Amino acid sequence: MKTAVITGGTDGIGRKLAQTLLERGDRVVVIGRSSVKAEAVHAAAARLGAADRLEFLPADLSLVSENHRVVDHLRSAYPAIDILALGARYYRSSRALTADGFEASFALFYLSRYLLAHGLAETLGRSTTPIVLDLSGPGGDLARINWDDLQFARGYDPDAVMHQCGKLSDLLAVAFVRAHANSGIRYLLLHPGLTATGFTGSYSAEDAATVAGMRRRGQPVDAAVARIMRHLDHPAVAPLSAFMQDTPVDTTGAAFDMAAAERLAAHTRELLAGAGPGPHA
Repeated sequence: MKTAVITGGTDGIGRKLAQTLLERGDRVVVIGRSSVKAEAVHAAAARLGAADRLEFLPADLSLVSENHRVVDHLRSAYPAIDILALGARYYRSSRALTADGFEASFALFYLSRYLLAHGLAETLGRSTTPIVLDLSGPGGDLARINWDDLQFARGYDPDAVMHQCGKLSDLLAVAFVRAHANSGIRYLLLHPGLTATGFTGSYSAEDAATVAGMRRRGQPVDAAVARIMRHLDHPAVAPLSAFMQDTPVDTTGAAFDMAAAERLAAHTRELLAGAGPGPHA
């Protein structure tokens, strides 16, 4: 029996991934904000006779303190974690700040991944086959990173923000693999393909119409999760791998530059050192 932790696990791909892992006999911790959505996850687990293998951990992962709380709980509750699936994201047509003062997408899509991956590295390292699964959009040019204004205090563009978050995930993975080189943890960056999920977010009318079209074109959630499971069950040998669906993405080129990864890691440490109420953008 493996232990899997899934952020964004009460909806869409995360919810189906949790159900699939429960069906095969694994233990699953689902992290999310909505207790209503969690009830549906619990009901599905009960139908499988797997209620005792599911834990719902309510948390707002856009807040630094909540990530620390989640890490502390998981460290104490589970001797080892085999799979850490990072899928939490939330699209915002308009810029918003968290209570910590961070831009909301930067906080949820990037900072939470940073805090959870590094915070749980020791627990992951106790597994015989540990893997971090980051559901993002690997590859692309480093020019997508707005180094002078990472939190888009000026000229907020929600699509540019989400594209940048994908690149920040790439660089997080590069630095993580270097920092935990002897841990045996494999870091998998994966875009499973356009999928007909709920596309959770706060949308303008124009953006909502675009998302509705994407939902119509997207593959079924079952197909996306089947692809994810193939990657989890047969991971690449290298500590860091990336795929757009089933097509490998080169992680040795300029798009995964170590110097850029270290720059981002240093900036992140500085931000977190001063985390708390007040502006950080």
